Amino acid sequence: MKTILLINALVKFLSGLVILSLLLFLPAGTIAFLGAWRLIALLFIPMFIFGIVLFFKSPALLEKRLNNKETSNVQKKVILLSGLEFIVCFIVAGFDYRFGWSELPSWIIMTACIIFVISYGLYVEVTRENEYLSRTVEVQENQKVVSTGLYGIVRHPMYFAVVLLFWSMPLVIGSFYSFIIMLPFPLLLISRIKDEEKILEDGLPGYKEYEQKVKYHLFPFIW
Repeated sequence: MKTILLINALVKFLSGLVILSLLLFLPAGTIAFLGAWRLIALLFIPMFIFGIVLFFKSPALLEKRLNNKETSNVQKKVILLSGLEFIVCFIVAGFDYRFGWSELPSWIIMTACIIFVISYGLYVEVTRENEYLSRTVEVQENQKVVSTGLYGIVRHPMYFAVVLLFWSMPLVIGSFYSFIIMLPFPLLLISRIKDEEKILEDGLPGYKEYEQKVKYHLFPFIW
């Protein structure tokens, strides 16, 4: 069982690495694309380490994180549209580098790198706080409402971390136009969150009370 999980994790990791590399380097027309290497290092090195930790410490959680087979039509549409947004974002970043459409100051790139690392830390912390995390929207057996830590600030801290990650990615690469493409990403998450909360309200005892306690869905003091 663990061998299958390891193979599945490695295949998805390597597939993601190859696909992202192709989306960035092919439009750029060169592998001497420093911004692309910067993103790949910041994204995949921590991902590899985090995957190893989960494999040994919490293989069940790793298995849930690898599962992305949604049954809801709303969630399938969100995944499709966000996937398309990512593809366009990275292709544009490659062309941006090739043709020199935009040039960001080094301080913006460095700030984006710092935000990216902090966001990854938030992502890991949410994973530590909530053992029921899954990439699919579902109510699991014996699931309980988590209301402490970051969950005491917003209902969906994982999505908050993901927004910061995805917004910082184009800036880490150094592409202003890719950043513009990625800006509407939270709108897709809002659609996912509304559908997810309906499922949790119907199937997870105590979730409606939790919603009364924590008012903000995604962004603290905003929504």
